Amino acid sequence: MKFMRLFFRPLFFKAGYMKFIKMHGCGNDYIYFDCLEKDFPGGSEGERQAAIKLSDRHFGIGGDGIIIIKKGKKADFEMVMYNADGSRSQMCGNGVRCVGKLVYDAGYTKGREFTVESMGAVKVLTVTEGERGDKVEKLSVDMGKPILAASKIPVAIKSENRVIQYPLKIGGVEYKTTCVSMGNPHSVVFINKKPSDFPVCEVGPLFENNEFFPERTNTEFAYVEDRRTIWMRVWERGTGETLACGTGTCATVVAAIMNGLVDAGETITVHLLGGDLEIVWSGNEDDSVFMTGPAETVFEGEINEY
Repeated sequence: MKFMRLFFRPLFFKAGYMKFIKMHGCGNDYIYFDCLEKDFPGGSEGERQAAIKLSDRHFGIGGDGIIIIKKGKKADFEMVMYNADGSRSQMCGNGVRCVGKLVYDAGYTKGREFTVESMGAVKVLTVTEGERGDKVEKLSVDMGKPILAASKIPVAIKSENRVIQYPLKIGGVEYKTTCVSMGNPHSVVFINKKPSDFPVCEVGPLFENNEFFPERTNTEFAYVEDRRTIWMRVWERGTGETLACGTGTCATVVAAIMNGLVDAGETITVHLLGGDLEIVWSGNEDDSVFMTGPAETVFEGEINEY
């Protein structure tokens, strides 16, 4: 823990260099910058350009995007998240768990429960499992209430009704989508076998950019194995296929409960390419969705300032 304190605060902006830490939750990896005491160089445009350049897996550090940690206005901390294409994202369930691990391991918070905001939405994080020495291994997040009204997700239906098994023609094939927002829009498609061979990289972009989704969409392709188990792959808007998506996993469980495929109020295990997440939702749209999963540090380093 002493090393982490030394790494982040005094040395973050060494002359001409910036420190970063690479982290992942179930393989959903981001590049993290501690800006609790000093702003990211170049303001929001500098942040956007950094996301594009550094996320490149061949010419940059490599990641699904960047996350910048700042002092919170409405919460203990704020995460500012950019996708790999430089677009802003409202929330990332795997990313916020990694933020939680980072600030806890670095000693920036003393309590095992604290808050993180992203684009105005506040999430409550709890350190739930195993500190390996003084390092967090697993956290639980109150992901807030699911947004189920069509016009608020949003989709191209001016209605307050839910969007359940809505027929949508994509690439000449009719799919049925159930739509949920967890602070960002999701289109959940249930398929009849495990998605290991599903053409996610072909179909995902067609969903993302379909006119039915005015703000684009994340799309989950999910197979329900039994009433407590789901297998899922995800196409994330602005990034492409990722090994996991926390908000997408929450949206998938919400969609599965609305379709009567899994049990409300029970812990549902979702198997993703990068690992497993556990989700609980009561089935009541006034109740929060709770997500529990791991957060891991990959490596630390420094780059030239932009």
